[in-house]
Amino acid sequence: MYYGEYGGQFIPETLFPVLQELDRAFEKARRNRDFVKRWRYYLGVYAGRPTPLFFAKNSSQKLGIKLYLKREDLLHTGAHKINNTIGQCLLAKEVLKKTRIIAETGAGQHGVATATACALLNLKCTIYMGRKDVERQKINVLKMKLLGADVVPVSSGTETLKDAINSALRDWITNPTSTHYVIGSVVGPYPFPKIVSFFQSIIGVEAKQQILKLEGRLPDFVVACVGGGSNAIGIFSAFLKEKKVKLIGVEAGGNGKLHSASLTKGSLGVFHGMKTYLIQDEDGQVLPPHSIAPGLDYPAVGPEHAYLKDSGRAEYYSVQDEDALEGFEFLSRFEGIIPALEPAHAMAWIIKNSKELKGKIVILNLSGRGDKDMEIYSNRKADHQA
Repeated sequence: MYYGEYGGQFIPETLFPVLQELDRAFEKARRNRDFVKRWRYYLGVYAGRPTPLFFAKNSSQKLGIKLYLKREDLLHTGAHKINNTIGQCLLAKEVLKKTRIIAETGAGQHGVATATACALLNLKCTIYMGRKDVERQKINVLKMKLLGADVVPVSSGTETLKDAINSALRDWITNPTSTHYVIGSVVGPYPFPKIVSFFQSIIGVEAKQQILKLEGRLPDFVVACVGGGSNAIGIFSAFLKEKKVKLIGVEAGGNGKLHSASLTKGSLGVFHGMKTYLIQDEDGQVLPPHSIAPGLDYPAVGPEHAYLKDSGRAEYYSVQDEDALEGFEFLSRFEGIIPALEPAHAMAWIIKNSKELKGKIVILNLSGRGDKDMEIYSNRKADHQA
């Protein structure tokens, strides 16, 4: 239930039996060969796994390192989120016998992935999304509606991801019998961090096998962006016991003043049912997060990341919006790959630290593609030219 001192179940009493039921169902499913086989079947023939580990030759020559990209951006729906949503929706339908799915989304990728899995498995779907994110991710909102989901704009608080989660939790408390809440990251009350980590661990399993085949050894560094932290935990998981492999998580430093860097600039607290690091004031009030990447616009982080930070097994840094834009442009121009703004943060960290990484083998988890971010990029360029 805890990762060191982090995690737990800080929730209304009415949800305890629901979470106990969920934990039992998940433990039953993960040990059931037929369930895992069906999940992997959909990941293969429907989502497009395994994703390739691509040697970024041009970037490597430019930076003086050996850079490999784990191409989660090539998955159906354009990001790693589909690994988890297919898994949880299968769990809800086949084991929990639920008929309705709810989810939250920030960048829209988790929402699209959830709506996609629900369409595939014939489940009712409601997606909560902050009003600001609805405005800046219009194409993803249209996709969710096309896929049959009911998209509910949330106008409370900062009108972003944390408020969408609040609304989804209220819905779940009201409708626990028929509804399963598909949380999109390794956050929330136990057992959600464990469940999402399991479904995303396929990333690390593949990456480890692929780098051993390509290089005959493990990488020196594995780098991933961190908001809630699912893509990072997904790829870190296979390397946790490999002490010579350095694990680097990169948070959103925003504009320097406003940010979403809970691990590097936050403090210990309780948020969304878990004990973890979050950005808050001296009175414990959660501060509004900020990132140019909607998927990193979250004021807390998954409890396993908090534990990895404190134990020293992983190191966490932050880069600002302008650095992320540099990473966005760098991969686009040198590799012909337009990344999502979320993993562009991780790419920016690699660029900034290329001298220290010289000659090293580095894996970047390219967790999503940048189609969804073109309007944000266009608006930012227009602002610079004005």
